[in-house]
Amino acid sequence: MPSNTGWFHFSLPDFQYAFLSILLEGIPFLLGGAILSGILEEFLPQSLMTRLLPRNPRTAVIASGFLGLIFPVCECGIVPVVRRLMSKGLPVSCGVTYMLSAPIVNPLVLLSTLAAFRGQAAIEMTFLRFGIGLAVAIMAGLVVTNFPAHLIVRDDVLDPNKGNHEHQDDDVPRSLLDRLQNAAEVAIRDFLDVAVYFVIGAGAASLFSTAVNQEIILPLASNPVLSIVSLMGLASVLSVCSTTDAFIAATLTSFPMAAKLAFLVFGPMLDFKLLFLYGAAFSKRFILCLAVFLFVVIGILCWRIGMLNLGW
Repeated sequence: MPSNTGWFHFSLPDFQYAFLSILLEGIPFLLGGAILSGILEEFLPQSLMTRLLPRNPRTAVIASGFLGLIFPVCECGIVPVVRRLMSKGLPVSCGVTYMLSAPIVNPLVLLSTLAAFRGQAAIEMTFLRFGIGLAVAIMAGLVVTNFPAHLIVRDDVLDPNKGNHEHQDDDVPRSLLDRLQNAAEVAIRDFLDVAVYFVIGAGAASLFSTAVNQEIILPLASNPVLSIVSLMGLASVLSVCSTTDAFIAATLTSFPMAAKLAFLVFGPMLDFKLLFLYGAAFSKRFILCLAVFLFVVIGILCWRIGMLNLGW
């Protein structure tokens, strides 16, 4: 039998139990998010959010941060939605704010966070995830208001003639059955696309929690700064959907709650898959600046919360 004294000890039964636990808890939320994305794609008028926003630019940015409560979209599907909205006249600052906040500030994610952290200060974690995610998104949007749009987004997004081909048959009457069928196809496609990332992330988290000797990483987990930085880096690597990442974060028992909070806020805003997705709508320079901004601001906020000693 392999020794338990090393840094790595793989036990297939332990891995299977942890892996299936994460899958069974997270898949319902993932499926719910995919169904919502299909419904929004088919039945939400593209100009509705623009009409709902205030005329004042800064007030509109703040209001955009709360749109995820009304129009919940996972980070895996938010970029195409924001790209279409900006091409139809949504201010870039509002688009950035909604893009960053929607994966966190939506009812499905709030429910999944509560479910994942039950017994681990679930209410506090859910409230802080909501508050920090909203605050960071609004701050980013307010910063963007100071720069011209052509420095932020790609030229083809600013061109009003681009992107209309996706909905060129919107005026053609379609039956309710056809629309429901299209919504189902979108939901299935989104579910399968995101499920790949979730399964990989669940497997990595299960392997980490069951096979890696936790004593090896205790020095890293016990340092407030290093624990936050390391879990933010882990969040970017795992590329897990925001509707299910709380189930993975809850298994990282060696790390303080402030580090888990950083994992839950940073991951939905910037991970490896989002780096590629953001490139479809935004300039490379903006993506780089956004990455640095998010890493520094989220890290500092979570570190300060950890210093408050909330009894976690």
